[in-house]
Amino acid sequence: MYNNTSPLKFPENFLWGGATAANQIEGAWNEDGKGMTIEDCLPYREVGVADFTKQFAFTSKDLDEALAAGPEANYPKRRGIDFYHYYKEDIKMFAEMGYKVFRMSICWSRIFTDPRDEKPNEAGIAFYEDMFKECKKYGIEPLVTLSHYDPPVVLATDYRGWYSREVIDLFEKYARVCFERFGKYVKYWLTFNEVDAMLRHPVTSGALIEDRFTDMPFEQAIYQAMHHQMIASAKAVKIGHEILPDAQIGCMMTKLCFYPFTCKPEDNLANQQRMRGIYRYVDIQVFGEYPRYLLKEIENKGYTIQMAPEDAQILKDGCVDFVSFSYYMTSCMAANTEGLDMAPGNTVNGVKNPYLPSSEWGWQTDPTGLRISLVELYDRYRKPLFIVENGLGAKDVVAEDGKVHDPYRCEYLRDHVKAMSDAINEDGVELWGYTWWGCIDLVSESTRQMSKRYGFIYVDVDDYGNGTFKRIKKDSFDYYKQVIESNGENLEY
Repeated sequence: MYNNTSPLKFPENFLWGGATAANQIEGAWNEDGKGMTIEDCLPYREVGVADFTKQFAFTSKDLDEALAAGPEANYPKRRGIDFYHYYKEDIKMFAEMGYKVFRMSICWSRIFTDPRDEKPNEAGIAFYEDMFKECKKYGIEPLVTLSHYDPPVVLATDYRGWYSREVIDLFEKYARVCFERFGKYVKYWLTFNEVDAMLRHPVTSGALIEDRFTDMPFEQAIYQAMHHQMIASAKAVKIGHEILPDAQIGCMMTKLCFYPFTCKPEDNLANQQRMRGIYRYVDIQVFGEYPRYLLKEIENKGYTIQMAPEDAQILKDGCVDFVSFSYYMTSCMAANTEGLDMAPGNTVNGVKNPYLPSSEWGWQTDPTGLRISLVELYDRYRKPLFIVENGLGAKDVVAEDGKVHDPYRCEYLRDHVKAMSDAINEDGVELWGYTWWGCIDLVSESTRQMSKRYGFIYVDVDDYGNGTFKRIKKDSFDYYKQVIESNGENLEY
């Protein structure tokens, strides 16, 4: 628990809200001209919560099986929570909580059935236009991510994912259409979700399938794909600013926070190197050039990244306006982990911190780490910050009274709001807003479960797609409403 007793205060225009991703909520995977995405091809797997190797392992055989799968197969992202048909009801509930902002993503394959198509899919355009209008009706600002872990499956079947430079032009076309068609509704944009994640799960971030890169080290292919995403992001930022001069276009990173396990210099060095690995691609998006340590890392591994002569200027011309990030937990780093307890986390493992409690999935709760992260990011980048993911996954149950009682989620929210307030008022951090991850229950990205629930709204569907899809307010629904109404000052429950 976070015990700081300093006065709570947030800016008058602070953007409180919630966050989702298209691939985890929309469903309707084959309706109205939507093309398939990589996420549509990820099956449900009953594995241990810490076994991320199995969760993110994906082969050409897996892809072939997914493309041939019938309706009986359990591909959870294909159904999500059927937001595609429930969006008006859901957004109305968000408005009831008092949301100022709703972070969501656009599915590239809804806008272009095939990314090579010359013209966009008008049915997909209409869906998002209607959704944005619904948000505006309630005074909710959309915060839109252009690419959130759902590359079109064509990038894997007909290209080599983001390793292929041609994908940059396809993404540029997609981004331009989004800015042109939705710009009158959307002020806040993000290019790629957790842009640093490709090194952890290259399939969902980059449509890269390892067995298709036998001609080179797979890691080299990942570095090349990352370069192409950096160029695509920079181009999108420049195009967005040209089309929408008042738009704010940011980047989004996984804010993994590590502590040295001991005061041994070796553990501190290991921690410093791990943190550099977290910042390296955001450094490019903020400063418009590769950091020297990343270039040296690539060189020391014996890899060569192909860069076009114009790439350096593209990166300079496409720097972001603000930095957004996800934050869930912290871990420890040690130079030698032999004999140490390891804790699972947000797609990575770290040494377990004996001073922190753990969730049902082993994630260690640390509100102080959020304050530390805010200070680190603001000192490093000197740009406005936006927390676009923060939350607690838990096995919620519907009680006999028909309600969901989740005091653990209220406590988690309370302690992290206090940490944000301290970062703003004591540390001078410029923080624009906060969107709770999975503000409505959704399919978990890391485990592809419904039973790992984050939302303030319970959705009656299980890991196998059984249920009524009925929406039920949890106790945390009213608590977050209270937090927003008081602009973060009333945290009692």
